[in-house]
Amino acid sequence: MTLSRHKLPIGIQTFAKIREADYYYVDKTAFALQLIESGSHYFLSRPRRFGKSLFLDTLKEMFEGNEKLFQGLYCHDQWDWQNSYPVIRISFAEGVLQSRAELEQRIRVILRTQREYLNLECSDESDNVGCFSELIARAHQQYGQRIVVLVDEYDKPILDNITKPEIAREMRDGLRNLYSVIKAQDAHIRFALLTGVSKFSKVSLFSGLNNLQDITVDKRYSAICGYTEQDVETVFAPELQSLEREKIRDWYNGYNWLGEAVYNPFDLLLLFDTGEFKAYWFETGTPTFLVKQLAKQGFFTPNLTRLRSSLEILSSFDVECITAEALLFQTGYLTIHKAEQPILGHWVYTLGYPNHEVESSLNASLLSVYTDDISKSFANRMRLLDLLQANEIAGLENLFQSFFAGIPHHWYVNNDISRYEGYYASVFYSYFAALGVTVIPEDITHHGRIDMTVQFNQRIYLFEFKVVESTPTGSALQQLKEKRYADKYHAEGLPIYLIGVEFSREQRTVVGFEVEVVDDFVE
Repeated sequence: MTLSRHKLPIGIQTFAKIREADYYYVDKTAFALQLIESGSHYFLSRPRRFGKSLFLDTLKEMFEGNEKLFQGLYCHDQWDWQNSYPVIRISFAEGVLQSRAELEQRIRVILRTQREYLNLECSDESDNVGCFSELIARAHQQYGQRIVVLVDEYDKPILDNITKPEIAREMRDGLRNLYSVIKAQDAHIRFALLTGVSKFSKVSLFSGLNNLQDITVDKRYSAICGYTEQDVETVFAPELQSLEREKIRDWYNGYNWLGEAVYNPFDLLLLFDTGEFKAYWFETGTPTFLVKQLAKQGFFTPNLTRLRSSLEILSSFDVECITAEALLFQTGYLTIHKAEQPILGHWVYTLGYPNHEVESSLNASLLSVYTDDISKSFANRMRLLDLLQANEIAGLENLFQSFFAGIPHHWYVNNDISRYEGYYASVFYSYFAALGVTVIPEDITHHGRIDMTVQFNQRIYLFEFKVVESTPTGSALQQLKEKRYADKYHAEGLPIYLIGVEFSREQRTVVGFEVEVVDDFVE
């Protein structure tokens, strides 16, 4: 049986274009109906390139009553197509604004475009807040229906200037004035949805707009953007015939907001187009600011696999206070793996990488900052891969020396031993994680925690790291043996290598490297 293939909607965010030109479309109208029937004012945060703009455009066409576009979709027989509503669409997706004056000018252009679209005027075009307020009220009066306000990339002017706090604050203040109109004109509004990447704290951007229902972390709307497993199996069935399904899951699935997990749409469409597994989404916007923030905060990178946080922390983001947890979660580099309620109703969320693409790519980017040498970092990663493939354990010692030599001098200054050891372990972890091999940091056993477990090419490597100024020489390998860490993996039936790595804070080099193969599994 030959399955019918459609065009891939790569980069297309216009609902009408997709529906009219034989593109694949994943039906999200059930979510649109649920939102409309359940409330009226919403906020949604999702990472870049997840389909937020397309969803907003779908809502626009629904409210404007363009029935022909929805033939065969979930909402078609459940929506009253006799009624249409005036829609105001605001988007800051285009370009980079670098000053408050540029922001105000862009708002004037946006409002002028919306007035022309609705055939309305305002009394004073130079007064953005007044003009927006007037536009909402007049649209309701002229069309006899409360209006719909859809805001796309609501936070982009701030995020584009996040490394320049003074300008970012000016952008925030200007946007806060604009968005406060939505609450003030509530009587004239039928429905409002603001979308963006970040969720700014209520005391800053949203202080004048506290009537929005945040559906970002809500299991009912976890799959409102992105493709589910069922979407991939049904809608894109014709594209799967030459691809390995488990590999697709491993590379691109796993984003979760307490409900059903989803794939990144941008990744899948480019995979179907090229047939090649690459870090498509990650490479469209290397998180330079994110990486520098993690380095600046001395973040222990092995914790990225199991970072615990609260919803308050994950939802708290502001120019003056940017936590690593919020930044990683809101930008999509970490996702929710587990939610539990251990203490008096306060939820605790365990975060981790969503998939192979993010884990390997983010760690590669971290290394470029941690070692201050992109070329050397890449060469070291390739050498590490060669050694692992050939199982040349002896060659790892010289390579680890090279890792150490690549650490910038400023990382040694004013760091206590615990910070120093933690940083060193972070560099080692990121080198292995960047390769895409299976890495388990602080691997839990019945006898304690292994600093790092690596599984690759039908072999298991157990690492222990020590600073010789704080522990006796030889204690790294000794601990691996005394704690019987290999017991956890005996049942695997694979060769197990115990590797103790010791380094000196004073000499700034690897001073001990011992390897022992578990007797039962000598190759």
